[in-house]
Amino acid sequence: MEAEHVIQGRRLGPEDIGVVQHWLATEPGWNRTRLSRELCRCWGWRNGAGRLKDMACRTLLLKLERRGQIRLPARQRPSPNALRNRRALDLPCDRTPIEGALGDLQPLRIDPLGEGHPDLALLRFLLQRHHYLGLRNSVGENLKYLARDRHGRPVACLLFGSAAWKCRARDLFIRWDTEQRQRNLHRITNNTRFLILPCVQVPHLASWILGRVLRRLSDDWQKKYGHPIALVETFVEQKRFAGTSYRASNWIQLGSTTGRSRQDRRRTLQVPVKDVYLYPLDHRFREVLSA
Repeated sequence: MEAEHVIQGRRLGPEDIGVVQHWLATEPGWNRTRLSRELCRCWGWRNGAGRLKDMACRTLLLKLERRGQIRLPARQRPSPNALRNRRALDLPCDRTPIEGALGDLQPLRIDPLGEGHPDLALLRFLLQRHHYLGLRNSVGENLKYLARDRHGRPVACLLFGSAAWKCRARDLFIRWDTEQRQRNLHRITNNTRFLILPCVQVPHLASWILGRVLRRLSDDWQKKYGHPIALVETFVEQKRFAGTSYRASNWIQLGSTTGRSRQDRRRTLQVPVKDVYLYPLDHRFREVLSA
């Protein structure tokens, strides 16, 4: 009996791959988008809000193609991800230094930026221009936030996306097994970007913003994706940052990564060592994630 595989968090058996191969052979007029959406409907693959997990399915199809198990039709137009990942155009932005006490900025407004929000282009520009990692397209479930001061000036950007597939320190802390992780990883999100703009020099601002966003994060996730978040993770590069704002916001520092990437199967790739931080949003997080 052929083994099953887990791709994009979905367990695939030979019969599932057979469906894909059958449709590719019998429906030559389908493009990649049509194929992924039909598969989502066939498998009942939807998020908690009932929407088709189209992007996850497209990534799954690409991984099957890389493994040589299918051959996808040629792209009919440039990848939308490639278009999104182009460098953002310069946007007008007030760069006047913002200094003083935290109270001087109040009331601060922190907005989640859904699809079509007018501030999405600004957030993209700010992260590409000022964050050392830049910004690429966010695949999978994610939330973006932009913080503005009392005068409407942007002061911070945050991005939460897919959790790391594996992290030894985190997985030991949760005490879940491989199947539980595969089943419940979507209940964790990764704070992949946090930027206080360079022109802003306000003590305690970073920890204050983190605290406010964490209070609403699970509810915002529920509204967008139909399920809550139990735990937040982040990885802080040791040689660049001390993690002060995370510790001040009561995140739990677990340890460090090994300096290997998920693609490092031959143990030859070296990536920066990062400190691992977690923040539980549900006091029953171990029960929720081990269900």
